[in-house]
Amino acid sequence: MTNLALVTGASSGIGKAFAERLASDGYDLIVVGRRKDRLDELAASLPDVHVQVVAADLSTDEGVDSLAEVCATQPLTMLVNNAGVAHYMPIADLSAAQARELVHVKVVAPTMLSRAAVPGMLSRGTGTIVNIAGMIAFSGPAPSSQMPRRAVYAGTLAHIVALSQTLSAELEGTGVQVQVVCPGVVATEFHTVQGMDLSAVPRMTAADVVTGSLRGLELGEVVCAPGVEDAGLLQTVFDADLAAFGAQSPQLATRYRTS
Repeated sequence: MTNLALVTGASSGIGKAFAERLASDGYDLIVVGRRKDRLDELAASLPDVHVQVVAADLSTDEGVDSLAEVCATQPLTMLVNNAGVAHYMPIADLSAAQARELVHVKVVAPTMLSRAAVPGMLSRGTGTIVNIAGMIAFSGPAPSSQMPRRAVYAGTLAHIVALSQTLSAELEGTGVQVQVVCPGVVATEFHTVQGMDLSAVPRMTAADVVTGSLRGLELGEVVCAPGVEDAGLLQTVFDADLAAFGAQSPQLATRYRTS
Protein backbone atom coordinates (compact mmCIF):
# COMPACT_ATOMS: atom_id res chain seq x y z
CA MET A 1 0.00 0.00 0.00
CA THR A 2 1.39 3.40 -0.97
CA ASN A 3 1.89 5.94 1.79
CA LEU A 4 0.19 9.26 1.10
CA ALA A 5 0.86 12.46 3.04
CA LEU A 6 -0.91 15.80 2.83
CA VAL A 7 1.22 18.75 3.94
CA THR A 8 -0.16 22.27 4.35
CA GLY A 9 2.09 25.30 4.08
CA ALA A 10 4.36 23.18 1.89
CA SER A 11 5.79 25.96 -0.27
CA SER A 12 8.51 26.92 2.21
CA GLY A 13 10.03 26.34 5.62
CA ILE A 14 8.99 23.42 7.79
CA GLY A 15 6.25 22.34 5.37
CA LYS A 16 8.67 22.12 2.46
CA ALA A 17 11.18 20.25 4.63
CA PHE A 18 8.45 17.78 5.63
CA ALA A 19 7.46 17.23 2.00
CA GLU A 20 11.06 16.64 0.95
CA ARG A 21 11.75 14.23 3.82
CA LEU A 22 8.56 12.25 3.31
CA ALA A 23 9.25 12.04 -0.43
CA SER A 24 12.70 10.64 0.32
CA ASP A 25 10.95 8.03 2.48
CA GLY A 26 8.76 7.06 -0.47
CA TYR A 27 5.55 8.91 0.36
CA ASP A 28 3.33 10.22 -2.39
CA LEU A 29 2.31 13.77 -1.56
CA ILE A 30 -0.50 16.28 -1.65
CA VAL A 31 1.21 19.63 -1.15
CA VAL A 32 -0.92 22.61 -0.18
CA GLY A 33 -0.25 26.34 -0.08
CA ARG A 34 -1.30 29.71 -1.42
CA ARG A 35 1.62 30.06 -3.87
CA LYS A 36 1.01 27.60 -6.70
CA ASP A 37 4.22 28.56 -8.49
CA ARG A 38 6.30 27.47 -5.52
CA LEU A 39 4.28 24.28 -5.12
CA ASP A 40 4.87 23.48 -8.78
CA GLU A 41 8.61 23.99 -8.27
CA LEU A 42 8.53 21.68 -5.26
CA ALA A 43 6.65 19.02 -7.21
CA ALA A 44 9.14 19.23 -10.07
CA SER A 45 12.01 18.72 -7.62
CA LEU A 46 10.50 15.43 -6.39
CA PRO A 47 10.31 13.30 -9.55
CA ASP A 48 10.50 9.94 -7.81
CA VAL A 49 7.08 10.19 -6.14
CA HIS A 50 3.64 11.32 -7.22
CA VAL A 51 2.96 14.89 -6.09
CA GLN A 52 -0.45 16.54 -6.33
CA VAL A 53 -0.47 20.32 -6.04
CA VAL A 54 -3.42 22.00 -4.32
CA ALA A 55 -3.56 25.79 -4.15
CA ALA A 56 -5.78 26.74 -1.23
CA ASP A 57 -6.15 29.73 1.08
CA LEU A 58 -6.74 28.36 4.57
CA SER A 59 -7.63 31.80 5.90
CA THR A 60 -11.06 31.36 4.24
CA ASP A 61 -13.94 28.98 4.91
CA GLU A 62 -13.91 28.03 1.23
CA GLY A 63 -10.24 27.08 1.35
CA VAL A 64 -10.65 25.04 4.52
CA ASP A 65 -13.80 23.29 3.29
CA SER A 66 -12.30 22.36 -0.07
CA LEU A 67 -9.22 20.89 1.55
CA ALA A 68 -11.28 19.10 4.19
CA GLU A 69 -13.03 17.32 1.32
CA VAL A 70 -9.63 16.13 0.09
CA CYS A 71 -8.75 14.91 3.60
CA ALA A 72 -12.05 13.05 3.83
CA THR A 73 -11.83 11.33 0.45
CA GLN A 74 -8.13 10.54 0.00
CA PRO A 75 -6.52 7.55 1.80
CA LEU A 76 -4.12 9.67 3.83
CA THR A 77 -1.39 7.94 5.77
CA MET A 78 -0.25 11.24 7.26
CA LEU A 79 -1.69 14.73 7.64
CA VAL A 80 0.76 17.52 8.46
CA ASN A 81 -1.04 20.68 9.60
CA ASN A 82 1.79 23.15 9.19
CA ALA A 83 0.34 26.26 7.49
CA GLY A 84 0.86 29.45 9.46
CA VAL A 85 0.91 33.24 9.37
CA ALA A 86 3.29 35.48 11.30
CA HIS A 87 1.10 38.09 12.94
CA TYR A 88 3.31 38.87 15.95
CA MET A 89 1.82 41.86 17.77
CA PRO A 90 -0.27 42.86 20.79
CA ILE A 91 -3.98 42.42 20.30
CA ALA A 92 -4.55 46.20 20.34
CA ASP A 93 -2.34 46.48 17.26
CA LEU A 94 -3.79 43.46 15.47
CA SER A 95 -6.36 44.31 12.83
CA ALA A 96 -9.61 42.38 12.70
CA ALA A 97 -8.57 40.91 9.34
CA GLN A 98 -5.22 39.75 10.74
CA ALA A 99 -6.84 38.22 13.82
CA ARG A 100 -9.39 36.40 11.68
CA GLU A 101 -6.67 35.13 9.33
CA LEU A 102 -4.54 33.88 12.20
CA VAL A 103 -7.40 32.03 13.90
CA HIS A 104 -8.56 30.52 10.62
CA VAL A 105 -5.11 29.26 9.62
CA LYS A 106 -3.91 28.03 13.02
CA VAL A 107 -7.17 26.98 14.72
CA VAL A 108 -9.98 26.41 12.22
CA ALA A 109 -7.87 24.73 9.53
CA PRO A 110 -6.07 22.11 11.65
CA THR A 111 -9.28 21.40 13.55
CA MET A 112 -11.43 20.88 10.47
CA LEU A 113 -8.78 19.02 8.46
CA SER A 114 -8.13 16.64 11.34
CA ARG A 115 -11.87 16.12 11.80
CA ALA A 116 -12.18 15.26 8.12
CA ALA A 117 -9.18 12.91 8.06
CA VAL A 118 -9.82 10.92 11.23
CA PRO A 119 -12.79 8.77 10.08
CA GLY A 120 -10.85 7.40 7.10
CA MET A 121 -7.78 6.74 9.21
CA LEU A 122 -9.95 4.93 11.76
CA SER A 123 -11.53 2.78 9.05
CA ARG A 124 -8.07 1.83 7.78
CA GLY A 125 -6.76 1.27 11.30
CA THR A 126 -3.72 3.45 10.75
CA GLY A 127 -2.70 7.06 10.25
CA THR A 128 -0.71 9.93 11.68
CA ILE A 129 -1.65 13.56 12.30
CA VAL A 130 1.19 16.00 12.91
CA ASN A 131 0.26 19.51 14.04
CA ILE A 132 2.89 22.25 14.02
CA ALA A 133 2.66 24.66 16.97
CA GLY A 134 5.60 26.22 18.80
CA MET A 135 7.13 26.76 22.22
CA ILE A 136 5.29 30.10 22.39
CA ALA A 137 2.30 27.93 23.34
CA PHE A 138 3.91 27.64 26.79
CA SER A 139 4.83 31.34 27.10
CA GLY A 140 1.57 32.63 28.57
CA PRO A 141 2.85 33.09 32.16
CA ALA A 142 5.83 35.19 30.98
CA PRO A 143 5.74 38.87 32.06
CA SER A 144 5.82 41.56 29.39
CA SER A 145 9.40 42.40 30.38
CA GLN A 146 10.52 38.90 29.39
CA MET A 147 9.15 38.72 25.86
CA PRO A 148 6.93 40.70 23.49
CA ARG A 149 3.21 40.17 23.80
CA ARG A 150 1.44 38.23 21.05
CA ALA A 151 -1.75 37.05 22.72
CA VAL A 152 -3.70 35.79 19.72
CA TYR A 153 -0.69 34.03 18.19
CA ALA A 154 0.21 32.33 21.48
CA GLY A 155 -3.42 31.39 22.03
CA THR A 156 -3.71 29.65 18.68
CA LEU A 157 -0.60 27.57 19.40
CA ALA A 158 -1.86 26.65 22.87
CA HIS A 159 -5.10 25.50 21.22
CA ILE A 160 -3.14 23.21 18.92
CA VAL A 161 -1.28 21.67 21.87
CA ALA A 162 -4.48 20.98 23.82
CA LEU A 163 -6.30 19.74 20.71
CA SER A 164 -3.48 17.32 19.89
CA GLN A 165 -3.16 15.98 23.43
CA THR A 166 -6.90 15.40 23.77
CA LEU A 167 -7.26 13.94 20.27
CA SER A 168 -4.39 11.57 20.97
CA ALA A 169 -6.25 10.32 24.04
CA GLU A 170 -9.49 9.97 22.04
CA LEU A 171 -7.70 7.82 19.47
CA GLU A 172 -5.69 5.67 21.87
CA GLY A 173 -5.59 2.06 20.71
CA THR A 174 -7.00 2.77 17.24
CA GLY A 175 -3.73 2.78 15.29
CA VAL A 176 -4.05 6.53 14.63
CA GLN A 177 -1.23 8.58 16.15
CA VAL A 178 -1.32 12.30 16.92
CA GLN A 179 1.63 14.58 17.57
CA VAL A 180 2.10 18.30 18.09
CA VAL A 181 5.52 19.74 17.28
CA CYS A 182 6.69 22.75 19.29
CA PRO A 183 9.91 24.19 17.89
CA GLY A 184 11.48 27.43 19.05
CA VAL A 185 12.90 29.90 16.55
CA VAL A 186 13.40 28.21 13.17
CA ALA A 187 15.45 29.46 10.21
CA THR A 188 12.66 30.01 7.67
CA GLU A 189 10.99 32.93 5.86
CA PHE A 190 8.38 33.07 8.61
CA HIS A 191 9.86 35.98 10.55
CA THR A 192 11.10 37.82 7.46
CA VAL A 193 7.50 38.16 6.29
CA GLN A 194 6.78 39.90 9.58
CA GLY A 195 9.67 42.32 8.97
CA MET A 196 11.81 40.75 11.69
CA ASP A 197 15.56 40.28 11.14
CA LEU A 198 16.62 37.28 13.20
CA SER A 199 19.77 36.54 11.23
CA ALA A 200 21.89 37.08 14.35
CA VAL A 201 19.72 34.78 16.50
CA PRO A 202 20.68 31.08 16.77
CA ARG A 203 17.93 29.16 14.97
CA MET A 204 17.11 25.53 14.34
CA THR A 205 16.90 24.36 10.74
CA ALA A 206 13.58 23.26 9.32
CA ALA A 207 15.17 19.90 8.47
CA ASP A 208 16.07 19.37 12.13
CA VAL A 209 12.49 20.13 13.15
CA VAL A 210 11.31 17.38 10.81
CA THR A 211 13.96 14.98 12.10
CA GLY A 212 12.81 15.67 15.66
CA SER A 213 9.16 15.15 14.73
CA LEU A 214 9.70 11.83 12.96
CA ARG A 215 11.92 10.52 15.75
CA GLY A 216 9.37 11.74 18.29
CA LEU A 217 6.70 9.68 16.54
CA GLU A 218 8.93 6.63 16.89
CA LEU A 219 9.31 7.42 20.61
CA GLY A 220 5.55 7.78 21.01
CA GLU A 221 5.74 11.45 22.02
CA VAL A 222 2.50 13.38 21.74
CA VAL A 223 4.22 16.71 22.40
CA CYS A 224 7.52 16.96 20.55
CA ALA A 225 9.82 19.85 21.49
CA PRO A 226 12.84 19.43 19.21
CA GLY A 227 14.94 22.03 21.01
CA VAL A 228 14.27 20.97 24.62
CA GLU A 229 17.04 18.65 25.82
CA ASP A 230 15.39 17.67 29.11
CA ALA A 231 12.06 16.07 28.22
CA GLY A 232 11.31 15.89 31.94
CA LEU A 233 10.61 19.63 31.90
CA LEU A 234 7.64 19.03 29.62
CA GLN A 235 6.42 16.15 31.75
CA THR A 236 6.54 18.45 34.78
CA VAL A 237 4.25 20.89 32.96
CA PHE A 238 1.80 18.14 32.04
CA ASP A 239 1.84 16.67 35.57
CA ALA A 240 1.06 20.12 36.98
CA ASP A 241 -1.78 20.54 34.50
CA LEU A 242 -3.34 17.26 35.61
CA ALA A 243 -2.77 18.04 39.28
CA ALA A 244 -4.66 21.31 38.93
CA PHE A 245 -7.39 19.63 36.89
CA GLY A 246 -7.77 16.89 39.49
CA ALA A 247 -7.80 19.29 42.43
CA GLN A 248 -11.04 21.00 41.46
CA SER A 249 -13.96 20.91 43.89
CA PRO A 250 -17.60 22.01 43.87
CA GLN A 251 -16.75 24.08 46.95
CA LEU A 252 -15.60 27.68 46.57
CA ALA A 253 -11.89 27.92 47.33
CA THR A 254 -11.06 29.55 50.67
CA ARG A 255 -9.22 32.47 49.11
CA TYR A 256 -12.44 33.62 47.41
CA ARG A 257 -14.54 33.71 50.56
CA THR A 258 -14.96 37.12 52.14
CA SER A 259 -16.20 35.91 55.48
